[in-house]
Amino acid sequence: MNKKEIEFRDPIVERVVNKFVSRSDVGFAKYGRTLHSERIGNHKDLFGYLNDVQEELMDAILYIQTAKEALQDEHEAFTEQRSKIIAQNGNSGLHYSPCSMHDKETEYAEENK
Repeated sequence: MNKKEIEFRDPIVERVVNKFVSRSDVGFAKYGRTLHSERIGNHKDLFGYLNDVQEELMDAILYIQTAKEALQDEHEAFTEQRSKIIAQNGNSGLHYSPCSMHDKETEYAEENK
């Protein structure tokens, strides 16, 4: 195993690199080999790698959709709570600006219900 000392100027890059190393450790513990040994040992062909990438990207799309729906739920809960507070104060709330979480996709979805 190679060891390398790296000086990071950006803590975000450092956290991402740490995640790569951690992910590599998980993969090695699960499969007992590195990607390099898998490749040179012909454990998987190019089609197999492309299939893995496709499956991972499909999972990513599902995670994105789930996150968007969770964000939309939070936005709706915030809007409902805000409306209750406005109503308790006895005004229409028309002078308030739209919530910063209100994006074009949400606006489009509401217009096309």
